[in-house]
Amino acid sequence: MQAVVLEEFQEPLTVQDVDRPEPEPDGAVAKLIGCGVCRSDWHCWQGDWDWFGYRPDPPHVLGHEPTARIVSVGEDVETVEEGQEIAIPFNLACGTCDLCRNGRENICENHVGLGFMNQAPGAFAEEVHIPHADVNAVPLPDSIDAETAAGCGCRFMTSFHAMAHRAPVSAGDDVVIHGCGGIGLSAVHIADALGGNVIGVDLKDENLDKAEELGAVATVNASEVDDPAGEVQDITNGGADVSADGLGIKTTCQNAVNSLRKGGTHVQIGLTTSEEEGMVPLPVDDFVSKEIDFHGSLGLQPSRYSEMLDMIESSKLDPTTLVNKTIDIHEVPDELAAMTDFNTLGIPVCTDFTS
Repeated sequence: MQAVVLEEFQEPLTVQDVDRPEPEPDGAVAKLIGCGVCRSDWHCWQGDWDWFGYRPDPPHVLGHEPTARIVSVGEDVETVEEGQEIAIPFNLACGTCDLCRNGRENICENHVGLGFMNQAPGAFAEEVHIPHADVNAVPLPDSIDAETAAGCGCRFMTSFHAMAHRAPVSAGDDVVIHGCGGIGLSAVHIADALGGNVIGVDLKDENLDKAEELGAVATVNASEVDDPAGEVQDITNGGADVSADGLGIKTTCQNAVNSLRKGGTHVQIGLTTSEEEGMVPLPVDDFVSKEIDFHGSLGLQPSRYSEMLDMIESSKLDPTTLVNKTIDIHEVPDELAAMTDFNTLGIPVCTDFTS
């Protein structure tokens, strides 16, 4: 079968023929319907994130935002069936550890990152293997087709967890999103649906225009002001209730935290680059004196997908509004290369894996 293969970090990616996966006893194999092309794939290609274990040994198949149709299941699988259309979280869980048993499968003690770790070859391929399929294969309701669900991969579902659970955003909250790429725009859309008054901050007018289309009540072009956090403080008359950094660089993280009012909550969604290596200086005294909370957000628990899917079914959320283009598997390497200079808007999705 065809797959996008990382042969060497930072060197051009290629589409190659690789062996089709076979289901492990507790696993399943699914035929891809759609897979988002995410900046996290770009980070993996660059060789980032070895500081927390997301650095596979080449050669390795990339891709971590799939929807698919089950084509075979292992002998120990109980609930997943051939023919089911499913979403697959990138945060693969074991289903049996204490964290999984307490509803925190996204940070499972035995966590495996789909497309990011040797144990889980990714989904830029005709077929993908799903370990612990009864946990990690999330059936889609009949009313949501897999093409629509392809827009709610890593960026969308991580933003849902961030805004709905980790913040959480309440009606009337002032919410500022720093970095309006795919994950930031998803957060804008979701925070708006949850009743927040959303402010988008970015360097590009086209991203800010999209943020307004998705519900932002105000935007700030950080390239045109000396103090983006101060602008947010002015717009909100004292600071936001919730801030999020969707990019993961020092500037956006610090600006997001500095945008908050007393008692506010920051949610970190974006992961850092090789420049920061996971370490960003923050105003610790402000955390103390203003009682600011700092939360991380990783993926979404399979057991809580139903909340997001219910909002999609009721048209409160529409991940297709984030999809800016559909491409075939041979276009994935160029799409990822364009992310080096941030030359993407929204969420590109690969929908053709056999051309």
